[in-house]
Amino acid sequence: ISGVDDVHVFISSGQNVHLPCNNALHDCRSTTWIYNRFSNLAAVELINSGIKKKDTESHERLSLGSDCSLNIKNITKEDYGLYTCRQYVNGQEQGADAHVYLHVLHVSSSSSQTEISAGSSVSLSCQLYSSVGVSCGDSGRSQGIDLLWVNQAGDKLKISDSRYQISAPGHCIITLTTTLLNEDDNREWRCEVTQGDQVKTSATYTVKISAQDKPMTAVNPVHITNSQDHETTKSPETKDMITDPGETEVCQTAGSLFREILNMLKTAVFAAPTVILLQIICERRAGGAESSVVLHQFSLIFSSIADQQKFPLKLNQG
Repeated sequence: ISGVDDVHVFISSGQNVHLPCNNALHDCRSTTWIYNRFSNLAAVELINSGIKKKDTESHERLSLGSDCSLNIKNITKEDYGLYTCRQYVNGQEQGADAHVYLHVLHVSSSSSQTEISAGSSVSLSCQLYSSVGVSCGDSGRSQGIDLLWVNQAGDKLKISDSRYQISAPGHCIITLTTTLLNEDDNREWRCEVTQGDQVKTSATYTVKISAQDKPMTAVNPVHITNSQDHETTKSPETKDMITDPGETEVCQTAGSLFREILNMLKTAVFAAPTVILLQIICERRAGGAESSVVLHQFSLIFSSIADQQKFPLKLNQG
């Protein structure tokens, strides 16, 4: 098996990758996978005779495919390098090695915080980790590798855009610097690796704006129409329902108390049904009801809501 072509695989960090073995024999018991990050470092044996080695750092993320390919889960930037698939039969090496060069794209932020304040400047660094075989910045050549930043619509970010500063501080590195706006919350910036007009892989970074910097959602105030706001025609039956002056005073007192509570809770969505319920209790109590009963019911209603909302305030029935 001579003349096996080298394979270049591009992947972004965090993904799973499949490395083909182009010199595999009829089964995988002859297959050995060897890893080199750099040619001047000692090789690490990952798979021997189709069996995964357990003394390697990445052994838990490795598996051998049915076609003798090497599968790696959750790729990290440290996984880049040269992977060699080699065949042994009866201890003798068979044919030529199959080389797979793994190139890993990784995006990192200059901020260590998960959420960034609006108005802050942030730099996103996109780097292609490669050992050999790749030359970046050769977009003019048909086989050249280029790195670029694109927006959510897939349009290339231009240096002429005053919002962004794009630079290439090193080999196979491109940096995007921008000042964050409130509307940048959950926005994705994507870095792409292209070869000619083909996108080989891409990596995204999602910006999270700090919660205190997000605009508050306006809440329409709840207007409660009181029986005192306008004159309502009542039927004779309704007029007779509240006849006790003491009970009328209780409802007026409860109404004043509710207005104070409503001032504290005017933005809460449960304020309206609570006030309405109290009005119903006060307006429809049967004649002769004791004031303490009304206050007791009001206490139960407010205490239940306060407990659900975890308010520190408790109503003293007395």
